[in-house]
Amino acid sequence: MKKALCILLAVIMLALPMAACDKNDPGGATPTPTGGSGADTPGGVSSGGGREVIDKDGNRVITVGTWFDDYYFSKHTSVHDNPNVSDLETAQMRLDKMREVEAKYNIRLEYLNLTFPGIQESITTSIMAGLPDVDIYLTDLQFGIPAVLSNLAISLEDMGLQGTDVFGAQDVMKFLNVNQDKNYLFASSISNAIPNFPLAFNMNMINEANLENPQDLWDRGEWTWDKWKEYLAKLTKTGDGANDVYGYSGYWTNMLENLLFSNGTGIASGPEQTLTATATIEVVDFIYSLYNVERTARPWDTSNWEINNKLYAEGKSAFWIGADWIFNEQGGGPDKPLPFEIGVVPWPVGPNGDKDTNRHGKTGGNWYMIPKGVENPRLVYDVMFDWLNWYDFDRGAAADLSWTKDHYMTERNYEYAYMMSQNCGFDIWESLGLSEELSMVPIMEGEKTAAQYAEENKQLVQEALDNYFK
Repeated sequence: MKKALCILLAVIMLALPMAACDKNDPGGATPTPTGGSGADTPGGVSSGGGREVIDKDGNRVITVGTWFDDYYFSKHTSVHDNPNVSDLETAQMRLDKMREVEAKYNIRLEYLNLTFPGIQESITTSIMAGLPDVDIYLTDLQFGIPAVLSNLAISLEDMGLQGTDVFGAQDVMKFLNVNQDKNYLFASSISNAIPNFPLAFNMNMINEANLENPQDLWDRGEWTWDKWKEYLAKLTKTGDGANDVYGYSGYWTNMLENLLFSNGTGIASGPEQTLTATATIEVVDFIYSLYNVERTARPWDTSNWEINNKLYAEGKSAFWIGADWIFNEQGGGPDKPLPFEIGVVPWPVGPNGDKDTNRHGKTGGNWYMIPKGVENPRLVYDVMFDWLNWYDFDRGAAADLSWTKDHYMTERNYEYAYMMSQNCGFDIWESLGLSEELSMVPIMEGEKTAAQYAEENKQLVQEALDNYFK
């Protein structure tokens, strides 16, 4: 499987320099750090008396800060230490690689579950105090990007990683540029392979209504907002309430995000707010229309978030938010088959959008960051590089062991999802701390128009962006 690389728009972009990757193993009990590339680079940038924990056996203890229980680390002795393990082959490969890394670098690899609010507090307090709580943090972009912009991380360049895999073939590690001259955030190249949310649909309902497969319309460039509206109207059947079937149901967050990209716009795609842009107003007005004029979208249930995107499994909505993990949890994937066929398709093209240039969901996922104040950060990076390279540079084998592809049911479904994952955009409206103000619920319930929504929130968005990018 090819690696899905998202290209960031506006002020954040994934740089694309390509360089050869030398995969030599330096060997030895105390190897010179290589970043998995064998490059002749310094053996680590000393922070000068920074964090460096040594256990009683003389092993450097490298601790990863997370907000959840992670696997596999030094304390784990069996693949079944992970109570949710499903792929035993992959789990064993990861456990074996961890032991190999321990011996290679004379270290212990541990993790510390700091909780979600705790990891954010740790980043802002311990790093600023000069002695970080852990050697490396796993960050969500909502607090990882601000940490980088606040000069709390060590750059890949300062660790001497130029010319290695992360800046070349990216077989193991990829980086994320955050509008800076240097790069600080990095992640496994096989993580978050399909980080987007296609528009899923009930193929049986489409056929019963004598409608053409939306995938064929997409291929011909005819899958538009107007065409989708026609489909939603023909597929909505309401009356007694108990057996109502709606054209669409799903999370408003994912709907807003994808419709923004489908119309070539965003709310917070850079330092200047675009909430009041014509194309953005068109998106909000489109959502208002589906819920309040055509009434082809299922009314939002404020008391139960999950039910808004699970009724498709009961055959009560024709279109919904699709993703591999949703099919796995709610139904449709191989573990929870449903009595109807599911298709996925990119979101329809808006009046201001373009099929060939539209983005499909925003870059997300979790990214590592080595904080300032860590002794020999290059060693920390190299340990993580080898630990994440449990598949020994064979990304095809890693893909074969993944259930992502299977959970899209068909090859055609997967190809659309893969295409979307290769064309991600950038909009940080969910990271501005304005989730209540930017909620679509008042729009969906007909309490506000698109123009009112934009006017009320434009200054709040701009102030948040000013603070975010300061």
